Formats: sequence, structure tokens, C-alpha cells
Amino acid sequence: MLLDIFDENLHPLSKSEVPPDYDKHNPEQKQIYRFVRTLFSAAQLTAECAIVTLVYLERLLTYAEIDICPANWKRIVLGAILLASKVWDDQAVWNVDYCQILKDITVEDMNELERQFLELLQFNINVPSSVYAKYYFDLRSLAEANNLSFPLEPLSRDRAHKLEVRCLHILVSEALLQTPHLGLLEVGGRHTHFSHYALL
Repeated sequence: MLLDIFDENLHPLSKSEVPPDYDKHNPEQKQIYRFVRTLFSAAQLTAECAIVTLVYLERLLTYAEIDICPANWKRIVLGAILLASKVWDDQAVWNVDYCQILKDITVEDMNELERQFLELLQFNINVPSSVYAKYYFDLRSLAEANNLSFPLEPLSRDRAHKLEVRCLHILVSEALLQTPHLGLLEVGGRHTHFSHYALL
């Protein structure tokens, strides 16, 4: 199943014309690496964020019962990175910041991608330390099997607690956004969304 929000023909990431056979050729490993590396480098995301991204990717494929294919892989990966960066990194990257990295995408498109990704995850963005550890050790084993370096250290107790707390805060923020009358605070004489203060 291909959901419209992930279809690069319907929601292109650049103004370059999408080739007619865009959905017929699997991307090469180098192309995937370049795309992910560009986002991680420009947004200054951490290696831990990559593990959370992988958790969200697999969760989306399971919950939404969709497959990654040539037509949707970039937008699926972008949505997972977007959420993971907000959950994991102390200096979260705003949707508008991704528009500076991917120059031709609009904030409205990024917001809709994030909203639908969250809905497809059934708002389950929680990453318990046990889940993180499973992905960490699976990736480390894969790296060792392929003679690749894997410099990332296992998650410390403090970092695991931080991850779980941040997941909870984001869930609360999203719930408040779903119920607008509860999500408003009066700050300095004007109404402001609670989520602006929850984490970011």
C-alpha cells in the first residue's frame, strides 16, 4: 500500500521533475546514505537519533502495513528522522529548519507529513530503553559482521531515562494539540500552545 503523503510524485522534495519511472528503480545504497547523511549533518543530529529513527521506521511499516518502495522511501525516512530528532535531541530541529535543508519543501507539507506519520504510529512514539538496546545490539552485530566500525556506546541509564521522559512529554503535547481548548496557556497576555513550552 502506498499512502499519498509519502508518494514523492504527489509530494516532491525538490522542484526537479520526477522521472516517469521514479517508482520502478530501487535506490542504491549510496543514494540512501547520501540522503540520510545530508539530513543528519545539516541538522547536526546524533547517532542515537539514528537508532530512534530506525525504531520509528519499522514501527510505521508494521502499524500502517506499508512497504518501503522507490516511490516513498525518501518521505518515509524524512518523517522518521523528523520525529526522532524531536524526541531525542536536546536542540530539536523545527519543521521550518528542514525546509532550509530541503529548499523546495514547504512548512505546511512538513507539518502534514509529521501529523500523518504520528497518526499512522497511533501516536506510539515511546522508545523504552529495552527497545533501544535491542536495536543498538542488532546494529552493532550487523556492523561487526560486515567489518564496519560502530563507535556508538550503549545507552546509559541517564540517557535511557531522558529518552522515556521526552517521549512522554511529546505524547502529552500531541494530546493537547488534539484538544485545542486544553492546549492553550496564557503567557504574557496572549494565548500560546502548551507544546511550545513542553520540550522545544
